[in-house]
Amino acid sequence: MYLLLSSETNQAADFLSVTAKLAGGFKTTLLLFFLTLLFAIPFGLLFACISRMRFKPLRYLMRAFIYVIRGTPLLLQLMIVVYLPGIALQKPITKWEIFHQNVPLAYFCGALFAFSLNYACYFAEIFRGGIENIPKGQYEACEVLGMTKTQTFFRVILLQVIRNIIAPMSNEVVTLVKDTALARTVSVIEIFFTASEILRLQFIIWPLFYTGAFYLLFSALLTLLFGILEKKLSRYWK
Repeated sequence: MYLLLSSETNQAADFLSVTAKLAGGFKTTLLLFFLTLLFAIPFGLLFACISRMRFKPLRYLMRAFIYVIRGTPLLLQLMIVVYLPGIALQKPITKWEIFHQNVPLAYFCGALFAFSLNYACYFAEIFRGGIENIPKGQYEACEVLGMTKTQTFFRVILLQVIRNIIAPMSNEVVTLVKDTALARTVSVIEIFFTASEILRLQFIIWPLFYTGAFYLLFSALLTLLFGILEKKLSRYWK
C-alpha cells in the first residue's frame, strides 16, 4: 500500500513538474505569437499599399519580394535570418552587443523577425485582395464628397476591408499558432522545444500529447473569438 501511494505521489509530482515546465515554454510561444501579429499586421498593410502603387518599379519589386517570401518555407527563412548574418559578419547574433550576451533573447529576436516578415507578406496579399474587392463606386462617392485619398482609405475603405478579410485572416492567425513550433529549430525555448527536451532527458512521451492540448485549446479560443467578431461586423454592415 505504501509503495502504491508513493508511486501515485511521484506520478502527481511528475505531472505538476511537467505542467509547470510546459507552461513556461507556452509563455514564450504566446509572446512570439502576439509580437508577430503586432509587427506583421501593420507591415502587411504597408506592403499591400506598396504593391498597389502607381510607381511600377517599387510595385513590382514589392510583389517579387512577397512572391519569394510566400514561395519559400518558413523554416528556411528562419535559418537564413538567424544564421546568415552571423556567417556574413563573422560574428554570430548571440554575440551582438545589442543582445548584451543574452543568447535566448538573440535567438528569440531572430525568430520574431523571420515570423513577422513571413506573415506580413501573407497578410499583405489578404489586405490587397480585400482592398481590390471594394467597388470603385465607393472611391467615386468619396471623391464627390471632397474627401482626400487618405481620408477615403482610413475612414471608408479600410473598415470595409476589415470586414471582408476576417475569415482569411483568422485562418492565418490559427496557422501562426502552430507555426510557432518551428522556432525550436533555432533554439527558441518555446513549448514544443520544452516537450522535446523532457522526452530526451526523461524518456517519457506523454508531454508531447499534452503539448498538443495547449495548441488545440488556444486555437479553439482564437476561432471562437474570430467567429464572434465576424458576427458583430456582419450585423453592422448588412
